[in-house]
Amino acid sequence: MAEDKAQENNKWTTMWFGFVDWVDERFPMTETYEYHMSKYYAPKNFNFWYYFGVLAIFMLVNQILTGVWLTMAYAPTGDGAFASVEYIMRDVEYGWLIRYLHSTGASFFFLVVYIHMYRGLMYGSYRGPRELLWLIGMAIFLALMAEGFFGYLLPWGNMSYWAGQVILSLVGAIPVIGPDLMEWVRGDFLVSDATLNRFFALHVIALPLVLVVLVFVHMVALHHVGSNNPDGIEIKKNKNKEGIPVDGIPFHPYYTVHDIHATVLFLIAFCVIVFYAPEMGGYFIEKPNFIPADPLATPDHIAPVWYYTPFYSMLRAATFPLLGLDAKFWGFVVMVGAIIIPAALPWLDKSPVKSIRYKGAASKFMLATLVVSFFILGYLGTLAPTAGRTAAAQIFTIVYFLYFVLMPWYTRVEKTKPEPERVTV
Repeated sequence: MAEDKAQENNKWTTMWFGFVDWVDERFPMTETYEYHMSKYYAPKNFNFWYYFGVLAIFMLVNQILTGVWLTMAYAPTGDGAFASVEYIMRDVEYGWLIRYLHSTGASFFFLVVYIHMYRGLMYGSYRGPRELLWLIGMAIFLALMAEGFFGYLLPWGNMSYWAGQVILSLVGAIPVIGPDLMEWVRGDFLVSDATLNRFFALHVIALPLVLVVLVFVHMVALHHVGSNNPDGIEIKKNKNKEGIPVDGIPFHPYYTVHDIHATVLFLIAFCVIVFYAPEMGGYFIEKPNFIPADPLATPDHIAPVWYYTPFYSMLRAATFPLLGLDAKFWGFVVMVGAIIIPAALPWLDKSPVKSIRYKGAASKFMLATLVVSFFILGYLGTLAPTAGRTAAAQIFTIVYFLYFVLMPWYTRVEKTKPEPERVTV
């Protein structure tokens, strides 16, 4: 009996390896698997902060899959958009779950991306030889910002409508070409069916394709130069006789198991929010968005969803004209500048070390001020403006930009610790 079972197993093993060989002759399946998984050596000292890259991919997949199902019942018209969302929530079987997985997923997607970027700031993941990897990541962030904004208008609730109206009107502040450009972007003189249709097309087709391609390129670039680590040292510089980094371990199975464990725990937290607090007290879905878009009824306070509020707060912080250009234009410049300035980090950081572990007190203090300013600006962006809140937003906008503007100076003059020869656990 045991002999028959062994022969049967050998038969299936032979068939499997024969199939693999057949595929490998026509497509580099095994080579690709080994390059990116079993023979890709990652630093052995990854910590908690390194979970968020794979969680970002998980949330991208969630958004694409739930988005596909939502489009099956969604109507991208001024008369039908809001009603179709209500239809999904009330009449489509498990439509409420798919909608909340998508809307809550958007917030969780931005949450893990912000943490992923913060880890890059902490450990110097933007430093050479990863400059291009960082720039690709910034391109993903910009595409994600656009994707979120276009999707934010689609429910055609009153807050979506008016927030879209406010943000799109900023384009009109650009000198000379602004008014014509704004009309071209909206497709009409006001936010209307034409705007909704083009945003729908961009949200469900163009930008998801861009995001998937950029994420693929990001992963290829990452596995080409190798992963950074909390110590910020290059494990490729210290190899054994077989050419394997002595401080590296195969990504599979070691980190795939860790990532699956982290994903399960993350999924539990995600589902708790989806089932028990999908609106998160108005931070994930604002209360005015449960009212159909009404061009004649402006909400008491217009503000975007939470993951845009830090930049929205910076936009509102510009309250005075300069060089003959109005405050709206300078607010637009400040907001766009705040979003794209992290792309310059590889050339701003002059420190001899990469990781915050070995940088001086100035770098640690400045990173802390950046985080604090981002949180405070995010909170201020959710509130109606007052003189005091505007002044606070102006102060913390300056603090935010000082982290980047002063970096060439404080990273050059501060006293740093020597990096270790080997990674520390």
